[in-house]
Amino acid sequence: MMTDNTPVTEEELHAFVDGELPDDRKAAVEAWLASHPDDAALIAAWRTQAEMIRARYGAVASEQVPERLTLARLMRNGGRWKGIAAAAAIGAFLVGGVAGWMGHGASAAAPEPSAQFIEQAMNAHRLYINEVRHPIEVRAGEAHLLPWLSRRVGATLRAPDLASFGLTLLGGRLLPCQSGAAAALFMYESGSGERFTLYAARLKDGQSSLRYTENNNLAVVRWVESDVGYALSGPPDKTRLKSIARSAYDQMENRAAPGNRSSNDPLISRTKS
Repeated sequence: MMTDNTPVTEEELHAFVDGELPDDRKAAVEAWLASHPDDAALIAAWRTQAEMIRARYGAVASEQVPERLTLARLMRNGGRWKGIAAAAAIGAFLVGGVAGWMGHGASAAAPEPSAQFIEQAMNAHRLYINEVRHPIEVRAGEAHLLPWLSRRVGATLRAPDLASFGLTLLGGRLLPCQSGAAAALFMYESGSGERFTLYAARLKDGQSSLRYTENNNLAVVRWVESDVGYALSGPPDKTRLKSIARSAYDQMENRAAPGNRSSNDPLISRTKS
């Protein structure tokens, strides 16, 4: 776990692979990778892929263009060679593109968490934030809220305390998700009526670090912990939404740390059926 308890972002992982990470963040990212094997494996995969591309195409990218195929020579040979010159220009562009992609460490090929999971979280948020009388099924004050949702989702769930951001938990509801499984949706509301939701469902594919997505005036920060995916949805304010997500993440991570567990600790992890 990082010493400052701040989760590493996707942008920082890319920068780390590309050698562009600021010096003051290198130690923190290295510590993060040491305690997050999923992200460490992702970094290793990026580097392996980049090395394979360099081994296969690196020599081509560095080859000198023969004199007879240079653009200037082809253009001097008359109009019938103009098509060849254009093709050569396109080829040069493609070779340069491959070289540039290799220099980026092939990080653009990084797998993302399930797109279906993110879409379902966004759809649930859009549908229920506009409900006036029935935005949730079970109110926050009812004792069976967390046990009920935890049992149905198959993980011991905890709704984080977001009072420091002016957000009050209204309650939660049960939703269907991919493959007929269950998902939980927790809804929070500010004093001005602004609503945020935290969507939780079992999700094995994905990375534990925070990922930000924005689409149609809605933003989501998502992560995966102990085979459970989480998506915090709200207005498209990246700085604010990531701050709220980090708080939620830290509360869950701190509860899940060895030595902080108890038989009644509602940390987010797999439950036994």
